[in-house]
Order: sequence, then C-alpha cells, then structure tokens
Amino acid sequence: MDGIRRGRMNYRECFEEGRRILTDAKIEEAELDARLLLEYVCGTRRHDLLVHGDKEVIKVQLDKYFLLLGQRAKHIPLQHLTGIQEFMGLTFQVNEHVLIPRQDTEILVEEVLKELHDGMRILDMCTGSGCILISLLRYSNDCVGVGADISEKALLVANENGKRILGDHDVKWIHTDLFEKVEGKFDRIVSNPPYIRSKVIDTLMPEVRDYEPLSALDGSEDGLVFYRRIVQEAPKYLECGGSLYFEIGYDQGSDVRCLMEQAGFVDVEVVQDYAGLDRVVYGTYVK
Repeated sequence: MDGIRRGRMNYRECFEEGRRILTDAKIEEAELDARLLLEYVCGTRRHDLLVHGDKEVIKVQLDKYFLLLGQRAKHIPLQHLTGIQEFMGLTFQVNEHVLIPRQDTEILVEEVLKELHDGMRILDMCTGSGCILISLLRYSNDCVGVGADISEKALLVANENGKRILGDHDVKWIHTDLFEKVEGKFDRIVSNPPYIRSKVIDTLMPEVRDYEPLSALDGSEDGLVFYRRIVQEAPKYLECGGSLYFEIGYDQGSDVRCLMEQAGFVDVEVVQDYAGLDRVVYGTYVK
C-alpha cells in the first residue's frame, strides 16, 4: 500500500485500492465506504467514478484519502470521519458524543408526522443529535419543540444542527435527567431511549460498541428501564389526548405496549419497520 500511495493514482485506482484495504479489514460495506470517503475527500459525486475515473487525484487528496482509509480500517465509523449523516433528507452533524442517526429511526419520525398538526408542542426525550425533533419541526408548520438530554456534549451537537437546519425556528434544548427540568405540557412526546440490554453491548459491531456513547445504548439488564421511567412520568407532561411515541428494539414491542397500557395509555399500537421488525410503539393518554 505504501508504494502505491507514493505514486500517482487516478480516481478509479484510488477507489479500487480503498475497497481492497477495507475488505481486508473486514469492513461490512467496504465498497460503499471506500467510495463515500473518496467522494468526501475529492468533493465529487457517485457518477464521477464512472465518467471521470481516469482523472488523476492530487497528492493532498491522495494522502487524506489513505489516512481516512486507515482510520476506517480500525472500525472508526464512517460518519465520525466525515462528520455528517443523512437522515430524513437532511444532513446532520455527528460526532462521538451522539448516536449516529439510522434509517430505522425514520420510521418513528414518519409515524409522528402522520398525526402532527400545525402549532403542536413536541418534546423529544433523549434527543442526542436532535435528528428526530429537528426533522419533525422541519417538515411541519408552526410547531414548537424541546429537546432534552442528560449529555451536555450531545446538546451542543443538537444545538448546532438546529441552527443550521432550522435557522431561527422555535426550538429549545434542555440539559436534564429525563423530565427533571422539563416544564409545561406537550401534544407529542417522542423518544429513542437507550434500549440495548447491558449483556448484549459487548456483542455489538465494534463501530457501535467502541465508538458510540455507551450512555445512549445501555438500557440496563432488560433494556426497559428508560421506557418504564418515561411511561410513568410522561402523563404529567402530556395534554389531554396527547400521544407518546417510542422507538424500540425488535423484540420489545409487547413489553413496551404493556407498560403503556398499564400506565393508562389507550389505542396503543406497535409499528413494524421495512424489514418487518417491531420498531415503534405509540399510544394516547386521555385523563
């Protein structure tokens, strides 16, 4: 690899070598990541590999590309190297202090949007990067939002994403342990809380296990501790007829549904993702 790096390489050669390096490192999506890193470094798009594959890559870009490849080969997440992740058609800044937004979570946003009306107040509990709340506000009219998180560093990321995507839109970020510092009532409460069982953490992909914040992953022994706390406290912060929406793990639908029904929520539904796995639970609270 060092010999190749010192020589001249065109766009296609860079990509092929990047793919080989990541494949050897057992990166799950080696071809995709090699291409995305090359596009990031060179400021190009997907079609450039086909149309301009013989274009020489300048030395500064070549050096940066192979530096990033070396980091990705250590299983540092691609998004931590580029600093961004697409979600709901929007570009979010991410780092090691927040969970990387995932396509599965778009199901949660889509379900909330179905019943989100103009002017509603939204609380996003465990907001992380702010991707859920910001998306809801971006695709609705005159709604106001509060994002809550126990991590001050995560809230800095959420605040920056909010400013960049929403401008001067009415959104507030609160540093709090769940509802401790939350005030007022809301029409919709949404949450993607930590829900992975503690004993499962060590079995996760190294990109997740070693580089994403443990506090945003670990849901205690049975993965349900945050659901219990939020379900018990949420009614005090919901308007009559307000709704609570959760993202859940694939095997938690029945448990979270029972928790909500026992707390007085009605019309509780479990929604599956595009893979046919349970992904969202929501219900309405009527006093």
